[in-house]
Amino acid sequence: MRFDNYRFAPEVKNNLQLLGFRKPTDIQYKSIPPIMKGEDVLAIAQTGTGKTAAFAIPIINMIHVEKSETRNDGVKCLIIAPTHELVIQINSVVLSIAKGTLVRTMAIYGGVEQDPQINQLEHGVDIVVATPGRMFDLISQGYLKINKVRILVLDEADHMLQLGFLNDIMFLVKKLPNYRQTLFFSATINEEIKELAYNIVKNAIRIQISPKDPVSKNITHSVAHIKMDDKRFFLERIINEHPESKILVFVRTKVRAERVKLAMERVGITTETIHSSKEQDIRYRVMSQFREGIIKVLIATDVSARGIDIADVDYVINYDLPDIAENYVHRVGRTGRGIKKGIAVSFCSEEERPMLEEIEAFMDKKIAIADIEKEEYVQTLVLSQDAVSDWKTLLKEDEKLENPSKQKKKIKPKKKK
Repeated sequence: MRFDNYRFAPEVKNNLQLLGFRKPTDIQYKSIPPIMKGEDVLAIAQTGTGKTAAFAIPIINMIHVEKSETRNDGVKCLIIAPTHELVIQINSVVLSIAKGTLVRTMAIYGGVEQDPQINQLEHGVDIVVATPGRMFDLISQGYLKINKVRILVLDEADHMLQLGFLNDIMFLVKKLPNYRQTLFFSATINEEIKELAYNIVKNAIRIQISPKDPVSKNITHSVAHIKMDDKRFFLERIINEHPESKILVFVRTKVRAERVKLAMERVGITTETIHSSKEQDIRYRVMSQFREGIIKVLIATDVSARGIDIADVDYVINYDLPDIAENYVHRVGRTGRGIKKGIAVSFCSEEERPMLEEIEAFMDKKIAIADIEKEEYVQTLVLSQDAVSDWKTLLKEDEKLENPSKQKKKIKPKKKK
């Protein structure tokens, strides 16, 4: 079935055509009809399968048609997502599908001044895409009124639970009108997710697009056994061997992100970092530059993994294995999106072997091993341009990361010979 065959408003159909939406993905095909009928939906699907459009398309169409027939002010749909980046991404999709319709949408998230968001709310919006923190701030201040919300969407619900938003979500649900439609989207399902879902949905249509392998078939992923202190040399080699590729590197902590960035600067490789300690405007700028290809290498923590929906990420490098096994799926799912092919490589040190076992147990399968011959391993270390490897220099770098206010000068990347 093609999108042309759906009974959408002409404005929506035109936008879908301009965006290159020809045929719905599996999750879209199964979700759109029940959403259009006003039914609650509990949907589980892999990352990169088009979940956002699965709920955005029917919601926009319904609100547009309703506003064409009758005037009805107030926020009609509330979409909640766990991170700033994901909220911005969802709102971008909604804006593109709603262009030229009567639907007004906005994003609400912290880390930026709230006055512009308040001003936009006062001028009237139909769809609000929000992170829980800033959303509750504006509700408590009386600027965000939810008494007319008829559609509640929880996106990446599993991640919201990981971040401790369960009580907040349950509190919100009690404040919303009893008669509403609830759409619950998640990439993974477990007992805690089920309990939350069945507490807020009513007679939901359950949709599960989850093949035996939770990693998309478009992604070739493997694990390389590398000593912790040698990881930077192998990252340097991968980047240098693929200079035109867009590479997303995942690390475990914010300090690790900055440390890897410094290591790459020492060998003349330009990178950027994104994590929760960065100001929101900086995070937005970095994401935009990575999306546009101005930045080729982005180093991120897990808090940003769910919000990075960027076309043409060629490689995902798990510089550190994730602490939570299911985050492996979300990380590698940043490449191989849609019909694109992608490659993911994980660096596993001896200390991380228990994490690797947990990941493989979660996926119920072994991850292919990228064998590295001893000669190749040694050659990677020898050919590195990193001439600064003594412990005193590394200790000074750690001090700068822990006390950024004491850092007087930025380290400039060395020019390649």
